[in-house]
Amino acid sequence: MSDEFGPNFITVTDEDGNDIELEFVDALEHNGQTYMAFFPAVEDGEDEDSDDYGMVILKSIVEDGEELLSTLDTDEELDEVYNLFMERLFEDEEDE
Repeated sequence: MSDEFGPNFITVTDEDGNDIELEFVDALEHNGQTYMAFFPAVEDGEDEDSDDYGMVILKSIVEDGEELLSTLDTDEELDEVYNLFMERLFEDEEDE
């Protein structure tokens, strides 16, 4: 994790070797699995409304005793967890 932008930002490397800065939004437990939601960090002058700035959902896995973030296994898993995060985000807005 990178603290360059503060404690709520991490740097991940995609399958092509590109570093991506993500801002942590929320985490939830579902079916015994921890999922984390992020938004890509927006730098000055970038258009945060572009398709490159949607929610990123990763799951926490343990591999060789080390905690790692991984993509979700299926589109169905992604859809289900995305909907759970959306419900939580809208609940938070209603409470304000």
